[in-house]
Amino acid sequence: MNFGAEQINLDILKKRAFNLRWASVPEGVIPLTAADPDFPCASPIREAITKYVHDGYLSYGPPEGLREFREALAENYHVSKKVLIDPGYILPVDSAAFGIYLICKTFLQPGDEAIIFDPVDFLFRYSIETVNAVAIPFSIPPGTGKVEFNALEELITPRTKMICLCNPLNPTGKVFTKEELLQLGEIATKHDLIILSDEIWSDIIFNPFQFTSISSLESEIINRTITVTGFSKSYGLAGLRIGAVLAPNKQHYARLFNTSLHQSTIHGSNVLGQIAATAALRECGDWLKEFIIHLQKMRDLCVTELNSIKGFNCISPEGCYVAFANITETGLSSEDMQKLILEKAKVSVVPGLKKWFGEGAEGYVRISFASSEYILKEAFSRIKNTIY
Repeated sequence: MNFGAEQINLDILKKRAFNLRWASVPEGVIPLTAADPDFPCASPIREAITKYVHDGYLSYGPPEGLREFREALAENYHVSKKVLIDPGYILPVDSAAFGIYLICKTFLQPGDEAIIFDPVDFLFRYSIETVNAVAIPFSIPPGTGKVEFNALEELITPRTKMICLCNPLNPTGKVFTKEELLQLGEIATKHDLIILSDEIWSDIIFNPFQFTSISSLESEIINRTITVTGFSKSYGLAGLRIGAVLAPNKQHYARLFNTSLHQSTIHGSNVLGQIAATAALRECGDWLKEFIIHLQKMRDLCVTELNSIKGFNCISPEGCYVAFANITETGLSSEDMQKLILEKAKVSVVPGLKKWFGEGAEGYVRISFASSEYILKEAFSRIKNTIY
């Protein structure tokens, strides 16, 4: 597929793309905000949905999820990530975000502690605090240097029950090495902790870096790991509300399923989302490869442009399609920079506020580059004309 400007229908995006994006911003503003691609989803996904709907039956699905979706995801994880998972221990959920919450709801009690990275997506803190547990931040600055997990171990107390891993790490784009994951896994094993591994970004990896799933390591680590994934980042399916939780431990899966309320029809995964995700996994591998090639070009463009702006410094992300730019040398706070760019340049970015990414994000802005070269160049031209 060609990922040029002609593939992007701005008229439709301005009606449908919410969550800080085209349908949420004033006319004339370019949103480089929420990590959601500007491009339409792949043809096989659209065709699968159309075919399913054409029959006219939109019945309840099984509470444990469609078998074909769970089998497709198990096969994908085996082939692409070297993870062996029984399809019977995969639970489709209505988003990766809900998957994070479900794991916290299942394994954390009020007053328990869970370690989260800082900076990291706000959904970890939100989910932990929503179940009345306590989020303990562990600082991981942007860059390629190895993480010293010995400092993480010092944060563990008798109340610690979980370590939350985001790999690749949103918003910095760090991809954790196998050695780092082994160290984290050994600490979790030593202290008998659950590992919540958010791998929604695991398909978006740039050369020469490689993704390692912590669930592909030693059995002691695998047995305490619960993985969350989704299809909004790789395939543009945010509106279909489809994600999955992978729990190789039989007891963990049983607890998750019970907490999910799927068996009561109070909650459950969208059947159309599962149909779409199955098509994505089985028929869209070539599309995804082309998308990643395009994204790597846009990453290079984005980093080059950001580093050409006075007072900006951006380390090239190893994964994810977001750039995390340090703006401290401008003398402006993250919030003030976001307001300046929005009001003067008519470009919307995400400020590094605690509510989005944690205290470690102050002095940064996050920019999504899952768009066309034309749109990104226009956005950076506006920003550069605003910041002298």
